[in-house]
Amino acid sequence: MNASTPARRLLIVGPPGAGKGTQAERIVEKLGVPAISTGDIFRANVSNETELGVLAKSYMDKGEYVPDSVTNDMVEGRLGEADAKDGFLLDGYPRTVAQVEALDGILAKLGVELDAVVLLDVDSEAIVQRLLQRGKEQGRSDDNEETIRRRIDVYGEQTTPLIDIYERRGLVKRIDGMKDIDAVTADILAALGA
Repeated sequence: MNASTPARRLLIVGPPGAGKGTQAERIVEKLGVPAISTGDIFRANVSNETELGVLAKSYMDKGEYVPDSVTNDMVEGRLGEADAKDGFLLDGYPRTVAQVEALDGILAKLGVELDAVVLLDVDSEAIVQRLLQRGKEQGRSDDNEETIRRRIDVYGEQTTPLIDIYERRGLVKRIDGMKDIDAVTADILAALGA
């Protein structure tokens, strides 16, 4: 990536309720790259009954964690599609250090590198209140205080080692996720040179 080219191969990271989904939609629209969510990849593979989808479903039906090898293969397949050739925004992957290493290998095979990791920094207490409000508005049973706090803790445990890796590589763009939606979008795009 040079100074005149905006970052186009991206990860977006942030705790539950930070606004990743909203910002991902805005970023991909501005940059013209696909948003790639592991949840979407899983659903597409399962509904299309691909070999990997059938394998993933066999784990999911038993309530088990889908092994990294299956997830990595699905992500590799998706990143190899034509629409991701000139860029992508990954959401929900990688989630582990092993997945960071797998992603490095996938990108090396494709002959590209990650340009930036957008990290939405938010205040945990404000997030709890935001999600409790969302729970009331949308009737979401998973948006109760105990569950929200656990999800934030799990996010911190899982994500801190990944952020450390990407910080050492100089890829992390810390964005104040507590601003209003438009300001957050503007800050992200500015940080990416878009």
